[in-house]
Amino acid sequence: MDVDASSPALRRARALLPASLRHPTVLELLRLAVAEDVDPDGTWAPGATPPAEYDVTSRATIPLEAELEGRLVAKEAGVVAGLPLARALFALVDDALALHPEVEEGDTVEPGAVVARVSGPGRALLTAERPALNVVGRLSGIATLTRRFVEAVAHTDAQILDTRKTLPGGRRPNKYAVRQGGGTNHRLGLFDMVLIKDNHIDAAGGITAALRRVRDEYGDRYPVEVEVKTLGELTAALAAGPDLVLLDNMDPPTLRRAVDQADGRVPLEASGNVTLDTVATIAETGVDRISVGALTHSASTLDLSIRTEE
Repeated sequence: MDVDASSPALRRARALLPASLRHPTVLELLRLAVAEDVDPDGTWAPGATPPAEYDVTSRATIPLEAELEGRLVAKEAGVVAGLPLARALFALVDDALALHPEVEEGDTVEPGAVVARVSGPGRALLTAERPALNVVGRLSGIATLTRRFVEAVAHTDAQILDTRKTLPGGRRPNKYAVRQGGGTNHRLGLFDMVLIKDNHIDAAGGITAALRRVRDEYGDRYPVEVEVKTLGELTAALAAGPDLVLLDNMDPPTLRRAVDQADGRVPLEASGNVTLDTVATIAETGVDRISVGALTHSASTLDLSIRTEE
């Protein structure tokens, strides 16, 4: 999708997003969120037939001229994330729709809290309702789970990181939600960091050879992290001079020995089957970073609703 040459509706939507989300994949994700709800062919494009024309229920029950107002309400406690995406989605559906946040991104809310106020043409508002709730609920769920992990290690210096375990098209919004929860983003994709894992090591002929090839190819252009599974591999990795080392699926006693062995020469990242029950113990070993795939692949959607009145 060429964002600069896109429809006025897409340009309006893009302008409502924070800089990190002004990306073609994000706009396409929002378009699809509407298209799959209003068009059986999935080909609906912003600025084409108004989406509410496809909403057979709203067309039959809501007068064309009806205006509605409503509240986006939290039905459970959690951390809010995704309101800018909901505003952008509203703009794609109808530029007369409005969403006014009542809380800041990253705020914690209790059940019954008004998260935002919405208004606009009734048919369009109810057409946009479910896609908007899906976006905010999903991202708020990620932010909420992230906050729990961050709070669990707050007594240490360890950072909580996400992974690339995201659904296609959702990478940037998911990682945005992690930041709202207080987490730190790992690499965004395969293009912004070198992560030498076991398959790369096997193909290259060892940790030393793999790192040498990376340095020969890129120099210091990218940060370089090497994955190790044993303390012996850690010794080889430290000698090869990476920027970071990933300690894969090590138990806490082994992690402590790894921290002692590294002696602060490079940051250490623990990874593998990290849960809320285990993350504090892992952090207390002295590792610098803990990557948690569950932040994005296992977060529950935060329960939200929109209640309207004429």
